[in-house]
Amino acid sequence: MAKYCLDKLVSFASEDEKALLFNRKLSPFLTNHIALRARKYDSITNGFISKNPSSIVVNLGCGFDTRYWRIDNKKCEYIELDLPEIVEMKKEILKDHLSYELIGCSVLDSSWIDRVTSKGNRNFLLIAEGLFMYLPKVDVINLFKTFSERFYHSQIVFEVVTEKYTRGIWKKIVVMKIKRELGFDAGSSYNFGVRQAREIESYGNGLNVIGEWSYIEDDDVRPKVLKYLGLSRTQWTIMATINENK
Repeated sequence: MAKYCLDKLVSFASEDEKALLFNRKLSPFLTNHIALRARKYDSITNGFISKNPSSIVVNLGCGFDTRYWRIDNKKCEYIELDLPEIVEMKKEILKDHLSYELIGCSVLDSSWIDRVTSKGNRNFLLIAEGLFMYLPKVDVINLFKTFSERFYHSQIVFEVVTEKYTRGIWKKIVVMKIKRELGFDAGSSYNFGVRQAREIESYGNGLNVIGEWSYIEDDDVRPKVLKYLGLSRTQWTIMATINENK
């Protein structure tokens, strides 16, 4: 399905868009990172589904993710959320294959929460892969506060960066690095970061960090020397429960 989406996107693109977006070769470091992260998030999702039958999985800022076809989708309700223009394009490309709900809405617009909780607010898994670091910190904090008020017996898995990447020279270095890798820097500036995972628990009552993971810690990371450079908490994933005992 990923190849199907890619082929369709290429066929729709202008020559300039092809040159910018498709006729490029990403570094093996970045492709390794993305592949390991996707595999980990798939595993977390399947683990949650197996422990919570009839759960609801909400993939926030989904883009053209094809996670639905990589998880046990028969045992959960799967919902994707992204900006309206992205969702409309994805609906057009996948119109003959879609069997789940897509919502065209900013993650910061709480109307999507009203929609997904219309039948209840328990047993949700919220996925935010490569999303929160690009949003203003005050908005992310408010969003977690809302999560803590609206969801029960649920979990969230999300990616973060260390706080120093959101200011000063480190912020500029990140923008230059991503521009060099991708050829453009739109949306590449990090705005939200944390010093440590437990900071998240202060954003709302009922939030409890239960795990952390970095692709650098994965046995399949390449090059393997990355495991020994002390970089695991520069960009990593946090797993947390939301009102687990309510």
